[in-house]
Amino acid sequence: MATYSVRVKPGSSRTRVGGGYGDPPALVVAVNAPAVDGRANDAVVAALAEALGLKRADVEIVSGHTGRTKVVRVAADVDAHWTELLGR
Repeated sequence: MATYSVRVKPGSSRTRVGGGYGDPPALVVAVNAPAVDGRANDAVVAALAEALGLKRADVEIVSGHTGRTKVVRVAADVDAHWTELLGR
């Protein structure tokens, strides 16, 4: 298991995972869902799981539930794939 920083853009026109934000860079996750009643958080977990080729149960938000910057825990070794996504 590893933890990673994510920067969320709720209410986007489409769901997209890739690119970095800040220093050190957090992975940018744009989701169509609004930031209401946890819908954006659910969409972030689904988008990350799909982008990393994992099950939703393997991705968990551990902090930042009400903010745009979140820390997620991933139950697999995805360092190389994560770095690739940051470069997009």
